[in-house]
Amino acid sequence: MALITLKFYSEALGMQTEVYVAMPQKSSNGEIGIENNAGDGKYKCLYLLHGLSDDHTIWLRRTSIERYAADYGICVVMPCGGRSFYTDMKYGAKYYTYIAKELPRVIGEFFNVSDKREDTFIAGLSMGGYGALKIALRENDRFCAAAGLSSVADIYREDFKKSLVPVFGDNIEIPREDDLFSLVETKNNEEQKPRLFMTIGTEDFMYKDNLRLKEKIEALDYDYTYTEAAGEHSWDFWDDKIQDALKWMFEK
Repeated sequence: MALITLKFYSEALGMQTEVYVAMPQKSSNGEIGIENNAGDGKYKCLYLLHGLSDDHTIWLRRTSIERYAADYGICVVMPCGGRSFYTDMKYGAKYYTYIAKELPRVIGEFFNVSDKREDTFIAGLSMGGYGALKIALRENDRFCAAAGLSSVADIYREDFKKSLVPVFGDNIEIPREDDLFSLVETKNNEEQKPRLFMTIGTEDFMYKDNLRLKEKIEALDYDYTYTEAAGEHSWDFWDDKIQDALKWMFEK
């Protein structure tokens, strides 16, 4: 695998930004401890989103995502979403437009990745889990599957209230398209829907919210997988469960 730091101007954000990209490398003879699974043609691509307190560097710092991705010969794109909840903010930048629409186009310009829906995936943890599920549901012509790890299932939580004001405004008026419970219902009757994967630790403070969303999705018509295990809102849990998410995405 090769690790590329891409710095470029984002029209959606109106500023320079940075993305980490892990790419399969075909010529790696002599590299020790890594199996080279780089294939021919364009690569499948996973967009991997961070949580509220982090940035685009965190997945590489807290997990072995590069090594896990090498097993499948896929590209992993890790953008910075700020504290935006992956939304076009009321008082801030257009992070939804940037990540859901602009970034896939930019990645396609610079890297040998497929632009086919069946080859394009998205995942994230916590705020990023919310973002991944939301983006895949709304951009279902681009993303074939989404995985949410310990997701912010119910975005309106009292403990997030201060963080939500810059995103949705002083009255925190959340549109239906930014509420996962409303969104899964709205998109249910569409012919083309993404596969969905959710996992949560049973000791996570958002466990009950995830259970409610699970029950909502299971009552609808989705290709949906849910798992839970002992664990808190922590990197021990996410480092383990991102491997399950990759297996679910790329071994089916």
